[in-house]
Amino acid sequence: RANVETARRRRSRAMLASQVSTFARGDATISPQSTARGRTVVRATIEAKESRIGKQPVAVPKGVTYTLKDNHLAVKGPKGSLEMSFPDTMVFTEEGDSIKIARANDTPDARKGHGLYRTLANNMMVGVSTGFEKKLKLLGVGYKASMQGKDLNLALGYSHPVIMKLPEGIQVTCPSNTEVVVSGYDKVEVGNFAAIIRSKRPPEPYKGKGIRYENEVVIQKEGKRGK
Repeated sequence: RANVETARRRRSRAMLASQVSTFARGDATISPQSTARGRTVVRATIEAKESRIGKQPVAVPKGVTYTLKDNHLAVKGPKGSLEMSFPDTMVFTEEGDSIKIARANDTPDARKGHGLYRTLANNMMVGVSTGFEKKLKLLGVGYKASMQGKDLNLALGYSHPVIMKLPEGIQVTCPSNTEVVVSGYDKVEVGNFAAIIRSKRPPEPYKGKGIRYENEVVIQKEGKRGK
């Protein structure tokens, strides 16, 4: 019986700590209530707060024009043009040089997607104005990268060179034999093509040879020791 009572007390303390943590984040209000036995029960009222990211307005940079109709956003800037259709759970409001995105209701889908769709809209604005880029480095004896016309030529220790054609809207430069810079106005396409390049020779865990992102930390294993 003592073990059962101890377990019940631990569950009560854990529940109270969880509710207090929720209150500290600002997502709930705590109201203590007394019961007939004299115990104090803490009840939390959960409120659907706005996403910290989603409630921030999306700034429209200079030189960028956009059209917004029926949750379909199309932007055009110096780097290119992008468009995307957003779900009906989002409500767009134009406020001067910015766009405000709010939830149409408090359904789980609307709450989960609020910050995501605001980020996607902001990436569209940033992409067509300044663009995005990913930098990669080649580590290994004889590993080299160069542009062969409009194609990327990689020497990665294979018996043949790796030739990669560039997708539409993607630019690649090689500042040196061991550096590759992927740039473009679509963040998804830039990241995807950089990941494809890296997959041609991922960093191996013993010496770290291969293609890695700039500032990527590769955890190396300890090699086998001779007896």
